[in-house]
Amino acid sequence: MMSELDFPALVGPGAELSDEQRQRAARQLSLPGFDLLAQRRLAAARVLVIGAGGLGSACIPYLVGAGVGTVGIVDDDLVELSNLHRQITHTTANIGVAKTASLAQAATALDPNVRIIEHTLRLDSDNALEIFANYDLVIDGSDNFPTRYLSNDAAQLSGIPLIWGSILQHHGQVSVAWHEHGPGYRDLFPVPPAPGTVPDCAVGGVLPGLCGTIGSLLATEALKLIAGIGAPLVGKVLIYDALAANTRTLEYSRDPQAAEVTELIDYVLFCSGSLPEVQGIDAAALAEALAGGEAPVLLDVRNEDERFERHIAGSLFMPLPELEAAIEAGAALDQIPGQVTVYCARGPRSQRAAAFLAGRGINANYLEGGIPALAALAPNLLAEPSNVEGV
Repeated sequence: MMSELDFPALVGPGAELSDEQRQRAARQLSLPGFDLLAQRRLAAARVLVIGAGGLGSACIPYLVGAGVGTVGIVDDDLVELSNLHRQITHTTANIGVAKTASLAQAATALDPNVRIIEHTLRLDSDNALEIFANYDLVIDGSDNFPTRYLSNDAAQLSGIPLIWGSILQHHGQVSVAWHEHGPGYRDLFPVPPAPGTVPDCAVGGVLPGLCGTIGSLLATEALKLIAGIGAPLVGKVLIYDALAANTRTLEYSRDPQAAEVTELIDYVLFCSGSLPEVQGIDAAALAEALAGGEAPVLLDVRNEDERFERHIAGSLFMPLPELEAAIEAGAALDQIPGQVTVYCARGPRSQRAAAFLAGRGINANYLEGGIPALAALAPNLLAEPSNVEGV
């Protein structure tokens, strides 16, 4: 692990600052060890914030105010009345508005020159790497374990640092996972807690000011990494107890027994701890089976727009949310045969679908690497773009 003096500035300096940028940053430019070069690094930086709730709504204004040039926001939720006691950047007038839009509005009001990118979607294994590729670092302020493990793995595979925070009731945690220089989230938490053992904020509650404390710490760690100042929380986790008004810092290191992260998986399945394991089939084996006399039945669980662009000829179609809803409702699945190969864009959704089907007694496997793997090997098996038909 590197010492605090060894950490390089994460982002190279951008263009010379305008007079307005200098005036906005006047109070931080007077800080010891902080200069125009550091401010130019902030202006050139691209930071992605996952979650526009309690932590994101506290963190993003400080990033914008400090002069970070580009801020991306990922969230698929809408502002609700029950959010406002702790997510104070949102307003009563914005109830029912997408949280990304609400935060973007507040950020732009603070500094119209900052570029705000709204990713109004749920981060998953199909889109994470593509989104992360456009940023220098990621701040994870999400409120669920699947997203935390996904963010850690995607940041590691992308080669960028991850700053993560979590809150519950009156406790909070902050750390920096930067695989190039130290341990990550999985080294501290190798496996997720059993489902139902850790309440979320809706059940356990959260002290409002805790969001501001942890959110501002997330922003501060980002500024330190970008500018190359101070000692970032790499290999350390800061724990804050709001009721006791104290903090402590624990050091941790890489787990030598940890499995190597080589790809993104289905993190909902990983954290569920209850679905059966299912086997994958590689593209070569599936292509051979499709060319044989008894071709397997295929099920496409992607979204409608994805299927319209391209799909495997002759495959059935049911988007994963519809399939999950049908299974949870106990609906009959007569249209799906007793043996099926499921496919999606890369693999995680089909793996989850196959596990759900296996739980209903259907012999299901999934296509490893998704439809791109088969398309690269046997493009002749794909159908022309056409209207979508479900099962």
